[in-house]
Amino acid sequence: MPFLLWTGLAFAQHQHNHANTKGPNGGKMQDVAGIHAELVVNDRTVTIYAFGEDSKPLSTKGYSGSVLIVSGGSRETVQLAPSGETALKGEAKSRLAPDAAITLVIKTDAGKSGQVKF
Repeated sequence: MPFLLWTGLAFAQHQHNHANTKGPNGGKMQDVAGIHAELVVNDRTVTIYAFGEDSKPLSTKGYSGSVLIVSGGSRETVQLAPSGETALKGEAKSRLAPDAAITLVIKTDAGKSGQVKF
């Protein structure tokens, strides 16, 4: 039993909680699919920046993803496409409400995929 407890603690220490952390672009940070993802929202534009364990930007070439935006009774899925070298970007139909719940689904070029709520 002590071994299992130690293993669980080691795993827990590897997971990073970025819930209250601001990224270099001013957005919220979360871990997903083996990367650090930063969400930046500007009017209707949703941008996800990708960072490695060393906090250096990662190339998003070969990445794909989408965000589900839920606000009040409305729901919208926005497809994300690579933008520049280190970001995925998409446009919502209307301006995002400040209280909108955003869930990211992402797949990396290495085939890792994941989902996280911001």
